[in-house]
Amino acid sequence: MATVLLKNIGTLVSGNIEKPLLQADAIWIEEGVIRKVGSLKDMDEKAAQLVVDCAGTTVTPGLIDSHVHPVLGDFTPRQKQLDFLESEVHGGITTAVSAGEVHLPGRPKDPAGTKALAVLAAKSFAGYRPGGMKVLGGALILEKGLTEKDFEECAREGVRIVGEIGLGSVKSPEDAAPMVKWAKKNGMVVMMHTGGTSIPGSSTVGLEQVLGADPDIVCHINGGPTAASIEEAEKLITQTSMAIELVHCGNMKTAVEIGGFLAKYNALHRGIIGNDAPSGTGVVPLGVLRVLSLLAGMTPVKPEQALCMATGNTARIHRLNRGVIAEGKEADLVVMDTPMGSVGTDALSALAAGDIPAVSMVLVDGKIVVNISRNTPPPVKKPAVKKE
Repeated sequence: MATVLLKNIGTLVSGNIEKPLLQADAIWIEEGVIRKVGSLKDMDEKAAQLVVDCAGTTVTPGLIDSHVHPVLGDFTPRQKQLDFLESEVHGGITTAVSAGEVHLPGRPKDPAGTKALAVLAAKSFAGYRPGGMKVLGGALILEKGLTEKDFEECAREGVRIVGEIGLGSVKSPEDAAPMVKWAKKNGMVVMMHTGGTSIPGSSTVGLEQVLGADPDIVCHINGGPTAASIEEAEKLITQTSMAIELVHCGNMKTAVEIGGFLAKYNALHRGIIGNDAPSGTGVVPLGVLRVLSLLAGMTPVKPEQALCMATGNTARIHRLNRGVIAEGKEADLVVMDTPMGSVGTDALSALAAGDIPAVSMVLVDGKIVVNISRNTPPPVKKPAVKKE
């Protein structure tokens, strides 16, 4: 891996919701890991094998899509579309988290089959990076008949997530609660469907079901695609400490109201952002960016805070060594600017104006995987690679 220097950074978003902006203009990367964040004058530019002149633009951690439904590889029978994950990289997404490989044709619904699917998907994505993206695949879908030993086996084989509860035959809190405890005991992060039904076989899930099951993440609180009532959503924010997920493929009116609640109740550190695609709504490579612009443009959430919700917050909940620009973190980064034609003068003010920022470069483990996005509008200022 090359030694990489990013210099002339105009605005640096940390990914840390407690301190969203950093006073620094350069990042030093070695072996795919951030080694120094600070002033260019304190770094040896001549020693870098690759120098990226960011031209005064904004640098953020790589965005993390907290909610995708892949199958295996990057193919989704839901929309018959290839390469949707690779296309998300052009929207600044460097990590995606599976909420369950639920759209697999003929998906097995017995304990042995649901375990096999989760293990296979986890191992498949452990060795496959579509477009450079890191995918946490293999989210175990809860089916009746699973035992504590099944969770131990899955965890041992690399399964780190329980897919959103409600997609399988386990729907009631009585059935889910013991499995949630087994999953957490084995280090898994537990997701739970909320709101109206999304696909045949899923169920409507509200406040009482979530409280009874006790997951880590309240999935798509603004609907997947139909939202729970705003009263129940507010109680989930005020009465629990669970992560609160907003998604693109949901109710936008509710998303705005919940963004206001997260700010009002000092709960921005619990907010995470996903796409929830592929779904009946479609495949939206810029879905996370669209939610960011909605929050920054329509709620009290500041643009840099919204970006932290889509990076460091999700990384913390899933215990990932990325999503924050700091020494020792994986060097997954996005260089972005105001898009041509926007009233914004930089990426943050463009988001505040409700525009999608222009993604001009994406790096994963310090390697450039996108140089000018094919999906966002073009940037006003473009980074340049000065030395190779």
